[in-house]
Amino acid sequence: MTSKIIISVMAISAAMLSACSSTETTETEEEDTRTLVRVQPVSTTTVSRELSYSANLEANEQVYYAPSLSGARIKKIYVEVGDRITKGQLLVEMDDNTLTQQELQLKNLEVEYNRAVKLNETGSISQQNYDAAVTQYEVAKRSYENLLENTRLIAPFNGYVTGKYMEDGELYTGGAYGGASKPAIVAVEQINPIKAYVNIAEQYYREVYKGMKVELTSDVYTDRTFTGTVNIVYPTIDASSRTFTVEILFPNSDETLRPGMYGTMSLKVGQTDAQVVQSMAILKMQGSNDRYCFIVKDGKAKRVSVKIINRYEDKLEIQGTDYDIQEGDLLVTTGQSNLVDGAEVKIVD
Repeated sequence: MTSKIIISVMAISAAMLSACSSTETTETEEEDTRTLVRVQPVSTTTVSRELSYSANLEANEQVYYAPSLSGARIKKIYVEVGDRITKGQLLVEMDDNTLTQQELQLKNLEVEYNRAVKLNETGSISQQNYDAAVTQYEVAKRSYENLLENTRLIAPFNGYVTGKYMEDGELYTGGAYGGASKPAIVAVEQINPIKAYVNIAEQYYREVYKGMKVELTSDVYTDRTFTGTVNIVYPTIDASSRTFTVEILFPNSDETLRPGMYGTMSLKVGQTDAQVVQSMAILKMQGSNDRYCFIVKDGKAKRVSVKIINRYEDKLEIQGTDYDIQEGDLLVTTGQSNLVDGAEVKIVD
């Protein structure tokens, strides 16, 4: 009898142990189903707000040079494409026969004008005759000056010749020839300073002002950064693009920068508080540019769509689009690629 009791007790004990072992195994298996992740609390950081835009550089001034009077023959073009010019330099000389005639007429009228002035001082000429002499002289003088300006084309600034569209001896008739986009004999450009135009989002209209510093980088000169200033802030907003235009001038005394070059303009528009996180924590949806991340809420992964505001080397400034990410939220930084929305997670050190 005693033997049977012992055997029964042993059987019951074995069953209990088996049940306990089964419970522990189940609990272990349940723990193993959770995805292991590492997290980092989201914090707010003060960052410099920097706007970046790409644009082509342009000449500060461009002139398609030609006389305002057509029908004159070109006597001599003194420059070629690529020549450096200085302000006041003679570029083109037109036939001067008409100018010579006008000069002779002006000299005769000048004699009459001086005589009328002396007679007027002694009261020996009528007011009508005096006024007529003065008017004729002034009209002839302006006519001569206009002809002189259109017979001798003078460089209006320091720069370069960028186009030559006619040759010596040709008759200028006022048309656009030789590939010129406008009626011209030569085209000249001023490249010091040099300028660029960028279109900036309207939300920054109050932060951008004349005299504001702008930095320029170019793929041509990777070892240099050029500093310019905002010259003009256009006073209207484009209704279709919700942007406003800004003209930026860059000093170019060494003439390193040239029209047509492509550059990136950076404008610092103050500081702001932002959420900056490790770039590896942000995932990209395959086949699109949509970005998202995971935060841990009540032991589960919550998928959050985000917008990238700016990049800082290996960090990203983000903003939640379907959830307002708060300071202190636990952002998943390791293991996020294995997560889906609502998955149970286990945080490890």
